[in-house]
Amino acid sequence: MDELIKWKDNPNKKPLIIRGARQVGKTWLMREFGRIYYEKTIYINFDDNEVMAELFSRDLDIQRIIKGIELAFGTKIIPEDTLLIFDEVQETPKALTSLKYFNENAPQYQVVAAGSLLGVALHQGTSFPVGKVDFLDLYPLSFSEFLCALGKDNLVELLQSGDFGLANIFKNDFNDRLKEYYFVGGMPEVVANFIQNTDYDEVRDIQKKILMAYELDFSKHAPASEVPRIRMVWNSIPSQLAKENKKFIYGQVREGARAKDYELALMWLSDCGLIHKISRISKPGIPLKAYEDMKAFKLYMLDVGLLACVSEIDATSILKGNTIFTEFKGILTEQYVCQQLKTLKGIPTYYWTNDSGNAEIDFVIQLSGRIVPIEVKAETNLRAKSLKVYREKFQPKLAIRTSMADYKQDDDLLNLPLWAVETIKFLT
Repeated sequence: MDELIKWKDNPNKKPLIIRGARQVGKTWLMREFGRIYYEKTIYINFDDNEVMAELFSRDLDIQRIIKGIELAFGTKIIPEDTLLIFDEVQETPKALTSLKYFNENAPQYQVVAAGSLLGVALHQGTSFPVGKVDFLDLYPLSFSEFLCALGKDNLVELLQSGDFGLANIFKNDFNDRLKEYYFVGGMPEVVANFIQNTDYDEVRDIQKKILMAYELDFSKHAPASEVPRIRMVWNSIPSQLAKENKKFIYGQVREGARAKDYELALMWLSDCGLIHKISRISKPGIPLKAYEDMKAFKLYMLDVGLLACVSEIDATSILKGNTIFTEFKGILTEQYVCQQLKTLKGIPTYYWTNDSGNAEIDFVIQLSGRIVPIEVKAETNLRAKSLKVYREKFQPKLAIRTSMADYKQDDDLLNLPLWAVETIKFLT
């Protein structure tokens, strides 16, 4: 919402596109923004909307389009007081193209657009000049947003204050909420239900419905020839992450599989916002992008709760921390850290392994002009051979080890509790 307000107040704003997976809250956010900050909101959903498809199918004269929208909705559009919302905009490609003309010929109109499969539409060659729109990425709730949703704003304020001496006193509260987050995740409908009912069975049912909706999207929107491959890649993620070496192995999707067989499937899942693809770097240099190894990568899902659901980890295993969960704790913890890093704006994220493959740093980020390695530990055991190898080889000015242990700064090594991962954005 803060980002949307900044966009509204920017005199040089362009039409805004909100990107994100299905069911992360794009529609709710746009409508709530319109309700609070505009006198009038016109909401257009292009999914199966013949009137709007016809309106945009002719020339893209913006004044004609505005007149048509006014007639369809029986209201006058006052540019500064009216928010135009184009939802599922990928369903009418010319509506997507029209954003260019709103920007060039009628910048006074305030337009926000979204679509669950927008990334897919763009890759299919929809006419859509880069530079004519602004973008906002929306993800599932981060851990601090989850705390706020639970009414624990005071814990979030404590984290943001940087007073870890005080925060450590409340670590049991943080740890209990973190376990809940591992199971519930950050999908808005799931979190809302959890707050209302605190029923883990209901949480799991909603997660299953969301996953089923994604599967239906595969069948409905992906090329028919790619659907089986998309399913196989998607279903292989938990087992890929459960390996000691988490690098994505095509042979684990299907015996004898090769990269070229699955390139489109991977791109489709990425464009839908359903996976995070974290590439390996050969060495930690600035910019990290220059040292990206395109052939080696790890895949994570968009949400830790959905990963727990797919992995069939029950609530008791997570909340009570029994032995069944021990084997999976590592994959949920890495998924959790990846998810939090993705919500931090403008922080490129990769991972590193040495050439022999016997040392791996879970995440390497570019932060305030320096490269920071992050070692992820699920428990309080802080033995980290790989981090030792990395530090001896590259001598970073700052290295982070995140675990269930307390906050502690030892010269260039920062021990950061898992519940405080988002505070990385405050490091300088």
